[in-house]
Amino acid sequence: RFMMVSTDKAVNPTNVMGATKRMCEMIVQSASTHGKVKYSATRFGNVLGSAGSVIPLFKRQIANGGPVTVTDKRIIRYFMTIPEAVSLVLQAGAYAGGGANNGELFVLDMGQPVKIMDLAENMIRLSGVQGIEIVETGLRPGEKLYEELLVKTEELDKTSNSMIFIERDSALSAEEINTRLNMLREVCETGDDSQAREVLRKAVPTFKKPEEVNRAAEFAVHQKKSEPEREEAVAI
Repeated sequence: RFMMVSTDKAVNPTNVMGATKRMCEMIVQSASTHGKVKYSATRFGNVLGSAGSVIPLFKRQIANGGPVTVTDKRIIRYFMTIPEAVSLVLQAGAYAGGGANNGELFVLDMGQPVKIMDLAENMIRLSGVQGIEIVETGLRPGEKLYEELLVKTEELDKTSNSMIFIERDSALSAEEINTRLNMLREVCETGDDSQAREVLRKAVPTFKKPEEVNRAAEFAVHQKKSEPEREEAVAI
C-alpha cells in the first residue's frame, strides 16, 4: 500500500513545487494501473504548526518585536491541525483500493479559508505586545493570491467520511508517464532552469503562469463582490 501526501498547490500549479507534486500524483495514478500495490494520493492544504508553517514564523517575528511580514494582505489560505491531517490521511489510506478502482486521488475538506492578514492581526493582539507593525513584502515568484478551493462537491465523489472526497481523474499509461519523465530527465541534465520549467509545463499541462492565475482570481473576486450590487439594482 503506497500513500502519497500531496498539496492543494498541485491544483492548477503556478510554481515548480506545485507542478512537481502534480507530476508525482500522475506517476502514482499511472503506477496503480499495473502490479499488485494499492497506490493513492491525498491532497490537502497548510498544516498548522508544521515545518514551514506561517504561525511559527509569526510567533518568532512577534517575539523579536516585529515587524510581522505578509507577502500580500489579500492572500487567503486553507489550514488544518496536525491531528486532523494525520487522522484523515490514515483514513484515506484505509479507503485506498476499496472501490472498483485503485489509484484514487483523495481530497480533504479544509473548511473555510483564512485571510493571512487577519491571522497576523489576531496573533499580534493575542500576544499582548504593543506596537508590532505588519509589513507587506510582495508576492514571491510563483505565489498565488488565493489557493484554489479543493472541495468542489459537484466535481468529486463522496466517501463515508464527510471530510474526504475522491477526485475523478484518468490515469496515464506507463508509456506516457515514462515519455514525460525522460523529457524531464534530459532537460535537467542540461542545467538550464528556464528550459526545465518549459518542459515541465509540457509534462504537466495544468502548470500555469502565476500572473495569469492571480489575474483570473482577482477578476472572479471582483465579480462576486459586485453581484449583490447588481441584484440590488435589479430589485430597485
